[in-house]
Amino acid sequence: MRIGEAAAAAGCTPRALRLYEQRGLLPPPGRTASGQRDYRPAEVARLRVIRELLGSGFTIEDLRSCADRLHLLTQDPPPRCGAADAPEGSGSGVVGRRLAILDAEIDRLTRLREDLARRAFGDRAAFGDRAGADPPPYEPVPVTHHSPAAPPAPATP
Repeated sequence: MRIGEAAAAAGCTPRALRLYEQRGLLPPPGRTASGQRDYRPAEVARLRVIRELLGSGFTIEDLRSCADRLHLLTQDPPPRCGAADAPEGSGSGVVGRRLAILDAEIDRLTRLREDLARRAFGDRAAFGDRAGADPPPYEPVPVTHHSPAAPPAPATP
């Protein structure tokens, strides 16, 4: 398959495919006699795994650190990520680090949400969802829109 066909089959663009190759997520493919990239089904399967992992919250840097094992995830059924990554329950490795980062972000967003609810609705609203109580109803603030095409009316003295 040429680059455009492989990219389409994996749900990405040729540019993304080149980036994955540059960053070491995808080994350099074979070349045709004219020098064009030539992708095999195994490489397209690896591209799909890369896309799925990126969609799951991993970063390119995360995947670079385990690029030598990405091919394992193309197996049917794939091994558990933690099993190939680190001893179970150790919390180390790519999956453990990504989970820790996501947990920290969830904590940060939870605190942000509670702070915003407290400011908007008082102390009861900040923890209302957890206590089973409904937060106060949302009351939109009226917004006046001015058309940029029409200048504002002149002020009368």
